[in-house]
Amino acid sequence: MRTAPTILHLDMDAFFASAEQASKPSLRGKAVVVGGLGPRGVVATASYEARVFGVHSAMPMAQARRLAPNAAYLVPRFVFYKSISEQVMGLLRSLSPLVEPLSLDEAFVDLEAGGAAWDEASARLAGAKLRADIRAVTGLTGSVGLAASKMLAKIASEQAKPDGLVVIEPGTERALLGPMSVRTLPGVGPATGDHLRRAGITTVDEIAEAGEDELVRLLGKAHGHGLYAMALAHDERPVVAERETKSVSVEDTYDVDIHDRVRVGLEVQRLADRCVGRLRGAGLSGRTIVLKVRRYDFSTLTRSETLRGPTDDPAVVREAAARLLDAVDTTGGVRLLGVGVSGLADYTQEDLFAQAAGEERADRPPEESEDRPEAEPEAPVERRWPAGHDVWHAEYGHGWVQGSGLGRVTVRFETPDSQPGRVRTFQVDDPDLEPADPLPLVPHIPPPAPHEPHVAPASNEPHLPPASHLPPASHESHTPLGTRRPDGPDGPETAVSQDSSGPATLPKSRSGNAGGGATSRP
Repeated sequence: MRTAPTILHLDMDAFFASAEQASKPSLRGKAVVVGGLGPRGVVATASYEARVFGVHSAMPMAQARRLAPNAAYLVPRFVFYKSISEQVMGLLRSLSPLVEPLSLDEAFVDLEAGGAAWDEASARLAGAKLRADIRAVTGLTGSVGLAASKMLAKIASEQAKPDGLVVIEPGTERALLGPMSVRTLPGVGPATGDHLRRAGITTVDEIAEAGEDELVRLLGKAHGHGLYAMALAHDERPVVAERETKSVSVEDTYDVDIHDRVRVGLEVQRLADRCVGRLRGAGLSGRTIVLKVRRYDFSTLTRSETLRGPTDDPAVVREAAARLLDAVDTTGGVRLLGVGVSGLADYTQEDLFAQAAGEERADRPPEESEDRPEAEPEAPVERRWPAGHDVWHAEYGHGWVQGSGLGRVTVRFETPDSQPGRVRTFQVDDPDLEPADPLPLVPHIPPPAPHEPHVAPASNEPHLPPASHLPPASHESHTPLGTRRPDGPDGPETAVSQDSSGPATLPKSRSGNAGGGATSRP
């Protein structure tokens, strides 16, 4: 194990919920819960204000509503979150080529490999600068852990939450880990924790005292050896730059079990198309088509079919998924369906045999039949307005959906840098209301070109100062969302405050578009 705390673990603070609070001034300082809003929905992220009431991730949404009935419940905006994540990962890659993303909001970084740190002082400085950069670029906060191993760096970031930095100095690991619960160690979940507790082992020190042979007897050879090594603070796992994508999949959970076999088939076709969309978006193709079905009794079936060659053709994936569905008994109802593609490869040349059937159908003219009944006109589909998603109104501008139902949709009109906005209600089919792209959390002000002279505007143009004369963006380390509110009728600018773990060396101002390049309409 290395002798300096040069492995960094970053974990963004309540990422989804914090991003929603940053984009919606009326929700700052309020309980916010992000997840599936149906009866079978699950909490993805809860803000720290919601956690006070006992709400946490992976909790059934119905239970969360009982614990925090007055919280704001929002549907996830994954494209928005991914755009922010890409900005954060870009900052990490500026520190080192060895960045191991674990999810949208979490990653390991080998600072030593990038020359960003070589001892405790330089590692602490790099961690503090990273936190300041994240705040400046995204307006959000992240917690940083620094240690000589991945396991300890992750433990350190947990101790740093929220919005802090913790360094575990080499040589202090055993003393730090000893009194901690066995659940602190990676791989110790509820079942393993209960098994150890029944054996009288509840702390990391007690794992070390039990000895390797006893742990192997209790947990098996592989798990016992690994757990004993971790209890001694031994973790030689390297930071892996990129994890190879092994599969692409999509799935939906339904509020009410689907009993109609025809509808089940249509849902599978729709999921197949979505899966291929993701596959193509990643520039990949795959050979194995996977169907997942969770039935009414919570039993889950997985079926797969391997093609002769890789494909990203939607017709081929749809047909394979339909064949797999034919072999599944859906009697009694279906609560979840999923379609995936594995055996991935960079898409270079499609397998002509696997594609032939789909291409032949595409080139074949439609058959005509005199007996075919005329298609009835489709009934108009009511527009859906997911809670929390962005909208644009021709008269009132940018806002977000607070809720919808009974033919009406309620919208709060505000932007990340505005005061909390007013609420208005419209018919769901109001022609002046339409979906919109998210706005950036931090305004982007491009710097002037170096040595560019300032040219006075023409007399009929308003006089504005050059960008270099604009006031600098605020980098206050005690503003968790990093978003300042401009002066308004209610008083001077304000910001929600929260203590940080310590001062940070602030970088030069950077700016980025948290909305993934999307801009609002004028």
